[in-house]
Amino acid sequence: MSKTVELPRWIDVGALPLLNLLLALVVSGLVVLAIGENPVQVVEILLYGAFGYEEAWGYTLYYTTNFIFTGLAFAVAFHCGLFNIGAEGQAYIGGLGVTLAALYLDFLPFPIMLVVAMLAAMIFGAAWAYIPAYLQARRGSHVVITTIMFNFIASSLMVYLLVNVLRPEGSMTPESEQIAEHLRLPFIHDIAGALGIEMASSPLNLSFVYAIVISVMVWLFIWHTRWGYAIRTVGANAVAATYAGLEPGRFIIIAMMISGALSSFVALNEVMGVQHRLLIDFTAGYGFVGIAVALMGRNHPFGIFLAALLFGMLYQGGAELSFEIPTISNDMVVVIQGLVILFTGAMEHMFRPRVTKIYTSWRLRQDAGEAA
Repeated sequence: MSKTVELPRWIDVGALPLLNLLLALVVSGLVVLAIGENPVQVVEILLYGAFGYEEAWGYTLYYTTNFIFTGLAFAVAFHCGLFNIGAEGQAYIGGLGVTLAALYLDFLPFPIMLVVAMLAAMIFGAAWAYIPAYLQARRGSHVVITTIMFNFIASSLMVYLLVNVLRPEGSMTPESEQIAEHLRLPFIHDIAGALGIEMASSPLNLSFVYAIVISVMVWLFIWHTRWGYAIRTVGANAVAATYAGLEPGRFIIIAMMISGALSSFVALNEVMGVQHRLLIDFTAGYGFVGIAVALMGRNHPFGIFLAALLFGMLYQGGAELSFEIPTISNDMVVVIQGLVILFTGAMEHMFRPRVTKIYTSWRLRQDAGEAA
């Protein structure tokens, strides 16, 4: 019977994702070649568009912020054995909470309003995630199906509210009123300007700092608290968790509500930080990309940050690419992004059997040599 050696962490969380990413870039290069363009030039423009100047950095980190929130949201649920595809809808409903708080409590000073907006987003997002969680934990309805359905329900609900309830009188645009200027999250370039540092303007705002803080808090929660340990135990083996005295249904609901709350923080970046009003489809697919971000980052906050930065680079660099090379349209950029998602998300384990076999063979030879 052949012996298999467990892969070390540096291969599992480092080498394997890099191999998947490299394959995605190779296939993307072949697609670029097929339309008659130079892949090397495309990569140069992509990198320059994402990191080549101050404004590009700002836009890249602005996209990264949203991917951190949705990646963390998926990761928390995944640690409990749940595949939460509802981050898009949960972020959407979280935006409703932020908007209602900002419009109807606009007399509050900014520091208090920031806390209120965070709580409103968390409550609305967690409440939207609670229903699929309850159905999974108590009725056996699969969370993948219910969260997909709730994305559509959230979208339809928001269209109704923006068209019939929140739309300002006399306006034909389905959007809410703008939130008061003193309640908006400050832009990073404005903060830097106040400190005497000149910085190019971009949508990057205070929510990026908040995303970093939340990442640390999620790391502490998942790996250094009893609740986090219980969530991971339920995710690893619900039957064993039951024998250990844990109620899986309870922690399924807790994990999903935390996941919904994390998803809702996208609204802080978009509603309070950039758009300053509630728009239709302001989530722009961030919830779905967050799935690939979490899987590529191995559901660890640090890995999620790196993966979020990669997808932020693809979003911002892709915009520059479609502008500089007309033959590479925005649709082609989406194809490249989709290939990265395919190979780093859906096909993340493609290289694992081969790499495991090679590493096992090498380790066995090493052990045999030491024994000799």
